[in-house]
Amino acid sequence: MRCALVLETGKIFFGECFGAEIEAWGEVVFNTGMTGYQEVLTDPSYADQIVCMTYPLVGNYGVNLTDNQSKKIQVRGFIVKEAAEGPNHWQMEWLLSEKLLKAGVPGIKGIDTRALTRHIREYGVLKGVITSDLSKLEDTVVKIKQWQNPEKPVPAVSTPEIYSLPAIVPNPNGKKYHVVAIDFGIKGNILHAMQQKGFDITVVPYNTPVEDILALKPDGIFLSNGPGDPKDVSEGIQTIQGLVKEERPIFGICLGHQLLALALGGDTYKLKFGHRGGNQPVQDLRTSKVTITSQNHGYAVAENSLKNLPLKVTHLNLNDKTVEGIIHTELPAFSVQYHPEAGPGPSDSLYLFDEFAALIDVWRDRDAT
Repeated sequence: MRCALVLETGKIFFGECFGAEIEAWGEVVFNTGMTGYQEVLTDPSYADQIVCMTYPLVGNYGVNLTDNQSKKIQVRGFIVKEAAEGPNHWQMEWLLSEKLLKAGVPGIKGIDTRALTRHIREYGVLKGVITSDLSKLEDTVVKIKQWQNPEKPVPAVSTPEIYSLPAIVPNPNGKKYHVVAIDFGIKGNILHAMQQKGFDITVVPYNTPVEDILALKPDGIFLSNGPGDPKDVSEGIQTIQGLVKEERPIFGICLGHQLLALALGGDTYKLKFGHRGGNQPVQDLRTSKVTITSQNHGYAVAENSLKNLPLKVTHLNLNDKTVEGIIHTELPAFSVQYHPEAGPGPSDSLYLFDEFAALIDVWRDRDAT
């Protein structure tokens, strides 16, 4: 079936429908990863978005049971140049099209994804709709210009109840760490990475009060990734402000990084087209070491907003010089914008979890005295 991707600029891309035959309205973004489409589809940070994969062939190893980052597909729509019809992999359980159909998520294939990506780079992230109704496309352009997402995404992707996960292996230094992870849309790989580092984890909803978190007696607090504008997550900002006063060790990733900055008096802004993919070079300013990182975000911390605050920039994106990491100069709190658990090939960013454990050790020693 023929369908179209209609953008608020009036640009229309025609292609073929696959997956569910329904309309999808959302923010159209692009991801530059050559692999990892299953992780993209199930990453809660992509909630409410229509994702275009810039790599031309998608679905060539199918969909498996192990790579999901959440319990369901989170994107509203999926855009590819070519959807593989004969994938092959020993772990494969479904075709990409079958998984989208089962999840009720529409896709469009056969369009020039390079041209779409260049269009987004020129105009910035755009509202768009995937539709099979080709009879009134001019009316659809008007409607998508006026469309506003009626819901904030974090409440929809956060856990509704508290749950716990044990450490998979003992921490190398033989110590036990209990971390409360505030779920703003947490990826499964983050939880798995912390478990492998020896953390026992209690995951709590995004709006859990400070006193309920402290009642769990955590050694540290983790602020997760998640979707949308960080300024919309007022409950999370207030909670972090309360936790900072308790001087508990805090580590944030992605949205958690932005929320930490906002809670401490900094500011955030929307990037023109965001960072989404596994090829973002980041420099640790403390060591000058550069790592290639995996990222998925549309907002960033404003560096000039940190000048009069007890916050120091620790990491920079070498493509556009945006802030990739901060640390509090007086309290045990730090964060990074990128995903150290994702490891686009290497795993050389996992040291950040070790730094979190070391911060807890320092806090424990100080608290004991």
